[in-house]
Amino acid sequence: MPFNRKETSFTNDAKRWKALVSRDPDAEGVFFYGVVTTGVFCRPTCSSRIPNRKNVVFFTTAKQAGQAGFRPCKRCEPDQAPLQQLHAKAVIRACQMLNEAQKPPPLKELAAHVGMSPYHFNRIFKKITGVTPKEFGAAKRTQRLIKSLSNGQSVTQAIYDAGYGSPSRFYERGASVLGMTPARYKTGGAGLEIRYALSETSLGWLLMAATKRGVCAIEFGETSEQLTGRLRERFPNAGLEKGEPGFARWVGRVISYIETPRGTLSLPLDIQGTAFQQKVWKALRAIPSGSTASYGEIARRLEAPKAARAVARACGSNPVAVAVPCHRAVRVDGGMGGYRWGLPRKRALLDRECIGMGLNHMKKHV
Repeated sequence: MPFNRKETSFTNDAKRWKALVSRDPDAEGVFFYGVVTTGVFCRPTCSSRIPNRKNVVFFTTAKQAGQAGFRPCKRCEPDQAPLQQLHAKAVIRACQMLNEAQKPPPLKELAAHVGMSPYHFNRIFKKITGVTPKEFGAAKRTQRLIKSLSNGQSVTQAIYDAGYGSPSRFYERGASVLGMTPARYKTGGAGLEIRYALSETSLGWLLMAATKRGVCAIEFGETSEQLTGRLRERFPNAGLEKGEPGFARWVGRVISYIETPRGTLSLPLDIQGTAFQQKVWKALRAIPSGSTASYGEIARRLEAPKAARAVARACGSNPVAVAVPCHRAVRVDGGMGGYRWGLPRKRALLDRECIGMGLNHMKKHV
């Protein structure tokens, strides 16, 4: 039988009582409690009024409580499957509904489909997935649009197939969804002008690229050819031009920050991603230089405590090194985790920030 860390946390009645009083979610499914004055037994997370300690007895299973003569609470239904399991099943059913629907159904309809109130369902869905049902539906619609455009559909047909009521509804926010107009996306960025510059740094070659709206790429690489190849893959038909002197000053700021990081690197950005990715990137920019945060801490800050792995994936999708400091996201044990441009570069950036802040070791940012 695999080792269960939760079960070892509630090994005596004193610890179980403490968990009951605090409604500790880690106690869910590990033990149950009965109230002798009412003859009812509950989950430790039940929202009913906390009973007097002298009237409480604890059980390892719901079956034991029933055999002792206690009846299940009608509020928390302890004789049913664990709440986390029920919530996960409800979210899976809702996601299936969102995947199959051409147009995302309203929150009220989704909640009714899984037997919850809209408010409760919205909170549970975000806790498990990291985004709201509305944001999840929007992301699925964008995926359908991208697939249709990639398969050669006309722009108008792709917009309708993705579930938009009309092209005008899509164009209200189309640029923010795709990073360019659908026509440009369909043609690999044709007509889009991207300025770029290459430079050698102490961490290898650096490429910086920008549209008229802001910086769209800051990448490390082993060779200049490798970096220009990556940029061409992202925008195969865009017009790539070497940046003018004004653009070179932006590049100089980035290189200077890499070598001797101080304060915040503030640049106009033009980066697109899912709603959750955007939230993660914003949270990363809030971590001060000289500090780190674990993937789990970032997830909790986004009110999605179960989404640590999704946070790590969003860090790996970050297209602008340093400007969105994904190198400050680490594992909960302090380990480096991953880094899109290689762990040696991640370690070097963190070490330089420590030196720049006059620190002997990296601070934990909470």
